[in-house]
This record gives sequence, C-alpha cells and structure tokens, in this order.
Amino acid sequence: MHIGVWGSGYLATVVSACLADFGTPVTCCDEDAAAITALAEGTVPFFEKNLKEVTKRNIRCGRLVYSTDFESFVGRSQAIFLANDSPRYIDELAVRLGTAAPPETPLVIATPAPVGTAARIEARLRAAGSKAVVVSHPLFLTDGCAIEDFNWPDRIVLGTSSSAAVLTLKQIYRPLVMRGVPVIVTNHDTAELVREASSAFLATKISFINELASLCEHVNADAVDLSMALGLDKRIGPRCLQAGAAFGGAFAEPDLDQLSQLATGKGVSLKILSAARDVSRNLSDRIADKISGVLNSVNNKEIGVLGLAFKPHTNSIASSSSIHLARRLVAQGARVRTYDPVAMAGAKVELTGSVRFCDNPYLAAEGSDALVVGTAWPEFRTLDYDRIKRLVRRPVLVDTKNLLDSARMKSLGFEYLGVGRA
Repeated sequence: MHIGVWGSGYLATVVSACLADFGTPVTCCDEDAAAITALAEGTVPFFEKNLKEVTKRNIRCGRLVYSTDFESFVGRSQAIFLANDSPRYIDELAVRLGTAAPPETPLVIATPAPVGTAARIEARLRAAGSKAVVVSHPLFLTDGCAIEDFNWPDRIVLGTSSSAAVLTLKQIYRPLVMRGVPVIVTNHDTAELVREASSAFLATKISFINELASLCEHVNADAVDLSMALGLDKRIGPRCLQAGAAFGGAFAEPDLDQLSQLATGKGVSLKILSAARDVSRNLSDRIADKISGVLNSVNNKEIGVLGLAFKPHTNSIASSSSIHLARRLVAQGARVRTYDPVAMAGAKVELTGSVRFCDNPYLAAEGSDALVVGTAWPEFRTLDYDRIKRLVRRPVLVDTKNLLDSARMKSLGFEYLGVGRA
C-alpha cells in the first residue's frame, strides 16, 4: 500500500515520517515547493523531539519521498491523509483531492477541524460526483512528544460509515492494532468532537491542579506530593496533573475555541470549560504577583527567565506561560533577559525586542534579582547552580514547574519559590 499525506507543516511532517517508519511507502505532497524541497533534504523547520532523526532515516531508506506533483500524488495513493495544521480552505482541498482520486479512495481528515466539517465535505464530494470515502481521524499529538504519542496512542478513532475504509486504516495501523491499541469506529461528528473534548478535559485537569496548588500555598501542603497522590488514583492518572503546567500548543487553543463556538451556537453553556481557560490564562499573572511580592516590586529589577517554549522538547511557544510572564513583567517595569534551548526564534517575534535574549542560561542569570525557571527543560536540572548563585544579584529562584530539588536549592543559599509548595 502506498500512502499519501497532504501538507508541509508540523502535522504533515510528523504523520508522514511516522507512517513511513511503520515500513510503508509514503509520499508527502504540497504545492509549497520551497517547503517540500527543504523537507526532502532533511531540513525540518521546527524542533520536535526525535522528528528530524525519524524523517532522515526514512528518506535514506526511500520509504518517505516529497513531491509537488499533484496528479502523480493522487494517482498512486491508496489512502490520502489531509494533515494541514489549519482547517482553512479544507473543504476546497478535500473536494479537489477527492474528485481527482480513484473511486472509493479513503480521504482521511487528520487536520484539526470543527465538528461538522467531514459531513459537509462528504456532501460536497457526492454533489461533485466523487465516490471518495471521508474518514474523520483525530490525532492526539502533543508538542514535545508527538512521535511517542503517534507510536503509542491510547486509541485510534475513525469516523466513517465505510467498513472498507476501516479495514484500510487498520491495515495502515497494523503495527499498533497488533499491539492491542483500541480502534473506535463512530460517525463523523463524534470523531471530531472527541478531539475537542479531549483538549477541553486536559485544560480542566491542568487548571484544577493549578488551583489546588494555589490552596497549598495558603496551608502547610505540598503540591508535588498532592499531584503524585492524586495521580496514582486509577480514575485520574498522573499525566497533565502537575502543578505549574500550562495548557498550550499550536492545536490546543483552536480546539477549545472550536468547542466553545460550537456550544455557543447551539445555546449550550460550558461553564467548567470557561473556568478552566480562565485559570490557565491567569497562571502567569499569579507567578508575576509572586515575584513582585518577594521583591516588593519588579519595577527596575532584573529578571532572568529560563525557558520560553510552552513545554520541553518543542520549539512551540503557542500559549506559552513563559511568554505571558515575560510580557507581564515588562509591563510592570522589569528588565527581562531570557534563554531557551530551541524556542528563541519564535519568541523574538512574539516579544519584539521587549526583552534581552541570551546565548546561554548563565548570561540570563547574571545580575538578576530573581531567576525564573519557566519551562521544564531537563537540562535546567543539571545547570551549575553554585555558579549561578555567584552570578545573580539576589538569590531568588522561582521554579514555576517544580523542576528542581527544593532542599538542594535552599542548601545552596537560594530563596526557593515553587508552585504550591509550602
């Protein structure tokens, strides 16, 4: 079987590389010749843990090829994945692909699209005389661990009424199906709603533990121990139950926006979702207030921020709490210097010269009145904190992700402030 993946962005690059890694021939196609040429040369334009290695490996093996030849791409693909990062123009693209493809070719919509998209596309295809089969196929990939999420999913969701399309997708995902990954077959709207509802539930879970972390700071409780105890409850689970974590990423906010718009359009009030989004958005404000409190004021103070990506192992800064925090501190009169291993380029666009970008974490720490760990990059655990203690003006260490050993930091002479820690 030869699989086609349409797109040249983040999602298409991950999907095409991972499908090829199953041992299946994959062609990734897009009309953006510059982007396709760069990918064909093994140049991945964004950072994602292990993605460059997987891409290059499959290019070398000849399983993964890139093309701008629309007719050849459509003609040889026995299943076509639509994997653009945005649902913009998805109807037109799907109809173009579906009408050009051989009859009954599965058109697999992996692009994050609002509820009702697949049903609308299917109706337009039938009106155009196409027999292409539409399959709603939400992917649950998180920035920083997208390869792992693709290869070890909790479930595979397929929205279609075609049993033949289900068999084709099961064949494509045979390595996962044989491992026992559940395959849920449902209708289009349900499959599309699963993605949005999953994002909403994660936002609620993250916001819940962050609210409890705030309570921990007012009693003699530790949010790290609390998170562990709650996470060991089989009804809850540990993932995304970490105080200080923020809900973000390129696809997260659009999912919540789409779900909120759907509910509003149907006259349904999603109060819990609204509250969860408010808590998530206020997280950086709470951190800024904490820093201001320990320094009496951040006005004219030097603040170092380590980490700008919204989470480790990705260069995505979408909804990054570190970016929001930097903006808030600058607005309050602080002089902010920052460092991130991979997210500096995107952050420079977002922060537009309002902060100083440093080449290493020690320059970000030098002369600071407070040093903030804003992203849980593992390498920040192994920094030379003895050296940092000598570089800072005042040894205030604000650990927004509870990444560091608080006892050790205090023994080194730091005034350590975690999230939800007594």
